[in-house]
Formats: sequence, C-alpha cells, structure tokens
Amino acid sequence: MKILAIDTSNMVMGVALVEDDIVKGEIVTNIKKDHSTRVMPAIQSLLKDCGVSPSELELIVVARGPGSYTGVRIGVTIAKTLAWALKIPIVGVSSLEVLAANGRYFSGVIAPFFDARRGQIYTGLYRYNGVQLECIESDRIVLADEWAHKLQERQEKVLFIGADIALYKETFQQQLGDFAEFAPSSLQLPRPGELALLGKNKEKENTHTFVPNYVRLAEAEAKWLAKQKGENKYGDENSISLNDLK
Repeated sequence: MKILAIDTSNMVMGVALVEDDIVKGEIVTNIKKDHSTRVMPAIQSLLKDCGVSPSELELIVVARGPGSYTGVRIGVTIAKTLAWALKIPIVGVSSLEVLAANGRYFSGVIAPFFDARRGQIYTGLYRYNGVQLECIESDRIVLADEWAHKLQERQEKVLFIGADIALYKETFQQQLGDFAEFAPSSLQLPRPGELALLGKNKEKENTHTFVPNYVRLAEAEAKWLAKQKGENKYGDENSISLNDLK
C-alpha cells in the first residue's frame, strides 16, 4: 500500500511517502514560512523523486490537530482535496500522537506538547505497550504548571517531547524533579513517516465529513461567542452555548 502523509499542524511541515511499511521518502522543515504555498510543491517533489504518480496512492493520512488553527486547516484541506480527487480513503491522526511516537524506547510515560501561548500547552499522555502506542490521557489544552502538577502525582518517569521544550523546561523540572526527562533535539520534531505508519491501521473516515481536532475554538470564534453571550446576558432564549457550535 502506498500512503501519503501530510502534517502542517504546527511550525513543522512534513510530508512522507510510505510503501508496504517502508518509508520511501520524507520532506521535513522547521521554519517560519507559509505552509499553504509550500505543501503541494513538496508533495509533487517527493512523489517525483520516489517515482510514484498520484494515481498510485492508496491512502492519505493527515495530522488532524491540535496545533496552529491555520496550520491544521491547511493540512486537512489539502488531504481532503487529494483524497476526494483520487477517490481514496483518508485517515486522521492526532498531531500529539505523531510526536509521542518518537519516544518508542522510553519505558515511562510520554508527554508530547506544543505551545498554545499564555502559559498553556496542547498535550496528552501516551505509553508504549510493546510496539503499540497507547493514549492514556486524552489530548487537551491546559496550563503548563497544572499539567506538571498532575504528572508529578503519578510518581513515574515522564519524557517530554516537543520543539517548545525550552519554554517550559524549568516549569516541568521544578514540579517533577528527577521524574522529568527531555527528548534531545533530534527527536523533538514530528516525523511524517511515523504519521503514515500510525494511520495505516486506523479506521478510515468519510472524506466529506472528516473534520480537524482543534481542541479549542479558534480565537476569532471564541471572541464571536463571547460577544453573543454578552448580547444575551439577560437570558434571551436565543443565547448560544458551546454545544450549539458542535
């Protein structure tokens, strides 16, 4: 099976081609440049170099978030468009799960994370059970110090993985002490090859109903919701709740 993987959910842009569990090629960058103008040329270059035509692809796997709202949207839109045009299935994988996969040989729990600004992080908790990566705490947005306190209560080794380690290393060390370990720079970026392999055995989804996982509302949506609530502060029957936006 030929699988194309796409990840633009954060600053890292990654695309990979995997065939029969073999990573044929990857393109990964970690630079501040517009993903929207770079993803398709990267895909075209990758397929050309690997001698594969788009019509040969059999599955599209995409990092569905959490992460940058714009970045997630770009990757998911391109993945859905390709899946629809090529009439092949699409699979979504948590962006955090892809990052956690880098901790394959760590014996404790794995805490991948992305900076979410204002002292918050996108994170979850994973563990390898043999060769199987398992999620033991679902993806969320949380204050970094609250997350560190929660992990300290587990009293076990935690491997933190992410390109934003420098921003929160002191917080994690203060709370967890010797229980905190940090991935080296070579393992801090999500790999699109891992994304493809993780998605291979996940349930395929309907291209038209496939949606990203932003974890929280985009800032513009949140402001709009707050405005609506303000205008309906006297209990107007037309007031809007979070459930109305789901």
